[in-house]
Amino acid sequence: MTGEKQIDIMLPKMERVFTKEELKKFDGRNGNPVYVAYKGEVYDVSGSELWKDGSHWYEHKAGSDLTNSLDEEAPHTHLVLERFPKVGKLKVFDEE
Repeated sequence: MTGEKQIDIMLPKMERVFTKEELKKFDGRNGNPVYVAYKGEVYDVSGSELWKDGSHWYEHKAGSDLTNSLDEEAPHTHLVLERFPKVGKLKVFDEE
C-alpha cells in the first residue's frame, strides 16, 4: 500500500427504535435484559440490583414507559437513568 491513503469514514450509528410491544419483551424474565423508557429514550437497567427481578419496588415493571411515573410519582428524578446505557428510542405514535 505504498503511497495510498486510508480514508476513515464516520457513518452515523443507527439507533434501534422500539414499539411499545417490542419494549414489553425486555422484562427481565427468562434471561431477557431489563429495559425501561423515559420521554422517548430506552435505557438498559439490567445492571441495577433494584431491577433484577424485572420490577422496581413492586410498582414499576420492566419493559414499560416510565415517563409518567418518574415525572409524577418517583422520589427521585429521571437523572437516575443517566447511569445506564441508552439502547434506543421508543416509537410513541404509529406512523400512517
